[in-house]
Parts: sequence; structure tokens; C-alpha cells
Amino acid sequence: RQKDRSRANFQLEFITINAMRRKLLGILLLGFASGLPYMLVFSTLTAWLRDVGISLTEIGFFAWLVLTYSLKFLWAPFVDRYSIPGFKVFGKRRGWILFAQSAIFLSLIGMSLIDPLKNIQFLALFAFCAAFFGSIQDVAVDALRIEIGEAKEQGDLAAGYQFGYRVAILVATSMALIFADLYSWAHVYQLMGFLMLIGSVGALICHEPNNKEISILRFDEALFGAFKDFFNRFGLWSAALLLLIISTYRLTDIVMGPMAMPFYLDLGFSKTEIGALVKTIALFGSVIGFFIGGFLIKRISLFNALLLGGLCVLFTNLFFAYVASVQANISLLSIIVGLDSFAAGLVGTVNIAFLTSLVSKKFTAVQYAMLTSFMMLPGKFLSGFSGILADYYVSTSSLELGWTYFFYTTSAMSIPALLLIVIYKKNYAANSA
Repeated sequence: RQKDRSRANFQLEFITINAMRRKLLGILLLGFASGLPYMLVFSTLTAWLRDVGISLTEIGFFAWLVLTYSLKFLWAPFVDRYSIPGFKVFGKRRGWILFAQSAIFLSLIGMSLIDPLKNIQFLALFAFCAAFFGSIQDVAVDALRIEIGEAKEQGDLAAGYQFGYRVAILVATSMALIFADLYSWAHVYQLMGFLMLIGSVGALICHEPNNKEISILRFDEALFGAFKDFFNRFGLWSAALLLLIISTYRLTDIVMGPMAMPFYLDLGFSKTEIGALVKTIALFGSVIGFFIGGFLIKRISLFNALLLGGLCVLFTNLFFAYVASVQANISLLSIIVGLDSFAAGLVGTVNIAFLTSLVSKKFTAVQYAMLTSFMMLPGKFLSGFSGILADYYVSTSSLELGWTYFFYTTSAMSIPALLLIVIYKKNYAANSA
């Protein structure tokens, strides 16, 4: 009888481990699918535009295309309430994911057919579609990730998602830049479109649970209900302070993002150099970062991890100012990018766990989308002016000094969030020490 119990316990443990591995693999692949369109619009597109001679000011305006990711709380209620006809067989979350991935594929193919010098407006239109459906995919993926995992599994699922996302960053930047040097930008975006199929495999791997807690409401009820629930659970002042932390925490890397590729190119590095060395090292840095982030969440408090991550982002951004002020050196740039990616990976995992901890499963998709929108909207709005800021600094000084001033400015954007975290930790997070 004791042997039977041991065997039953072993079988149960084996099944549990396999189920977790399946979840991790599915979320990892979905993380890849989420990162691909975002990077192709937010980052790689800026390299394409700078490569063909578009001004920094115009490139900066393209950052506003990904405002769709910041406004996704507006269509999150529809993802909660409705299913996509023809995709219902896969379940509500997976149906939305597969529908969005199909639209992203068509948008990327459309981008590949446009010459930016001849018809930049149509390129912007297709890029907007890729970003819009990418934001819809994110809403459904975030909801699925939260619903398939227990609270104790969310750290591992966040790390898996971040790993897939970071691999997508490598593919959408490093591989894309090398392919652009060898072939053309058109071929790059066609290849990236077909790579979205990897995300479809991730959606099919995940088992979608029947979430009985979710509230299926009208748009207005879902949106206002999610806000009301958030403020009721945390209280007016605590909730307001949390939203301020969320909206300022990622300002530095979001505002700096659209100018990273133009900065590397302005330093005189080739697309192959950037893709083969800089971005490869960036992947390794980010992989280490998001696993260290998961480790920190378990070892120290969430708010202490947030503070540490914010400080890492501040100092690594200052390193870019140093790179801009000295003679171009691909090895130095690679080290700095690796450190910056480590900070971004750490912050990414910690931030996902932080936002997930604030979400009620009654409003999974809507509330998580609302919080990520608060996180991204200020940064995305300001990032549209990043090109104007960089152009102003460069035009009033020199190329090197201008970029140095630019990175001093973006580094300073980390300070408000750090101060707000300290205030919240001291006054509201009694158990965060």
C-alpha cells in the first residue's frame, strides 16, 4: 500500500512537471511572437529608415505607431467579451492570438513591398497595422499567461515569456540587420512575417483553462469595473501612487529605444557589425538579466527588486553617454549594450511580476492591459519627440556631444520612478522590506 502511494505521488509529480514544461514552452513561443512585431516596428524599422536617409525627427515620429500597445486597454474588453468567428474552436484567448498573428503576417508582408523613400505613408500604414494587431495579440497572451498559471508559477512563466521575447529581439534586430546587409530590407520583413508561425505553435501548445472567475461585461462595464476594482483593492492614494510608479518606471528605455539603432549607425558601424556582435551580446545580457530578475523576486522583496532594476537602467544608460563621447569602438559598445540589456532583462521580469501581482482574475485581460498601458503611454508619447531632441542636441553642438547630452537626458528620466518606489515602500508596502 505504501509502494502504491509512492508510485501515485511520483506519477502525479511527473504529470505536474510535464504540464509546467508545456506551459513554459507555449508561453516562451508566444513571448517570441509578441516581441517580433514590436521590435520590427519600434526598433528595426528605425534602422531601415536611417539606412535610406530619413531624418532623426521623422524617425522619432514613427515611435508613435506603437502607441497602440499603450492604448490596448481600450480594446481589451472586446478580447474578454467576444470570440473571433472561425477561431472559436481554439478557445477565446487562443482564437484571438491566432487571428492577430494572421493579421501581423499580412502587415509585415505589406511593409516588405513598400519603398520608404517613395511612399513612406503606406509604409507607416502597414507598420501601424502590425503594431495594432500586435497589441491585440499581447492582450490575449497576457491573459492566457495569467490564467494558465498558479501564483507560484507566475515568476517562471514571466521568465519564459521574457526569454522568448528576448530571442525575438535578437532575431528581429541582429538577424534582420545581417540579412539587410546581405540581401534587402524587403526580404527581411518577408522572412519575419513567416517567423510569426512560431507563435502559432505556442498558441496551440498551451491548454486554455475555463476561467470561471472572469466577468464577461459590456465595454463600459469592463473598463470602469477594472478601474473600480483596482482602486477598491488598494485604496485611493495607494492605487494612485502605484499608477504613478508604473507610468514612470520604464521611461528611460522606452524614450531611448527609437534612437538606439540610429545612434549605432551614426557612430559609423555597419549593419552586420551591429547585428552580429552588438545584438548577439545583447541577447546574452538580457537572458542573464531576466533569470537574475526571477531569482531576485524570490530572494528579496518585489519593491527592492524594482529599486535595484531601476538603478541598473539609470547607470547603464549613462554608459551610452560615455560611448558617444569617445572614439568609436565596437568592443566597448558591445560591452555597454550587454550591460544595458542585462538591466532591461532584469527590469522586464521584475516589472511583469509586479504588474501581475496587482491584477484581479475577475478582470484579467482588461486590468493587465490597463496597467501595461499606464506603463507605456507616457514613454511612447515622449519617444515620438526623441528624434527632435536628438536632432536639436546634435545640431547645436556636435554629433558626439549631441548624443552625449541625449543620453544624459534619458538617464535622468529614471529618477522620478525610483523616488516614488521609495515613498510607496515606506508608506504602504509594509511587508516589502
